[in-house]
Amino acid sequence: MYPDSLFTRFAKWTSRAAGHPATFAVAALIILVWAVTGPIFGFSDTWQLVINTSTTIITFLMVFLIQNTQNRDSAAMQLKLDELIRAMHGAHNGLLDLEELSDEELDKIKSHYEALARKSREKLRRGLKDTGTIEVPSN
Repeated sequence: MYPDSLFTRFAKWTSRAAGHPATFAVAALIILVWAVTGPIFGFSDTWQLVINTSTTIITFLMVFLIQNTQNRDSAAMQLKLDELIRAMHGAHNGLLDLEELSDEELDKIKSHYEALARKSREKLRRGLKDTGTIEVPSN
């Protein structure tokens, strides 16, 4: 639908590659080779610095790639949920795009749903049905 930027394509590829079993095997092999070479290099500070620096750099860069992937996945999930709410008869369209509300606004809506859940559980305890569309108070 929309062309991806070079970074997005790279992030997607890296995300798929990083999660592949072969990538894990290569990383484990590198650690094994590093450990085996310890006696050869006398477990020197330089020998330790190589693995520490390498893993720090890789971890630092992967944080940004993982965050990019998480942001994209989260946005796609929110859009899918918004579409389900929009398309569902009886659903509250006011719940669309909740992720853009402030924490205070989210807490207020959450408290309404918690109260609704408590009332529904009480109905169930009394042998009543807890189904149906109940109006949620507007803010």
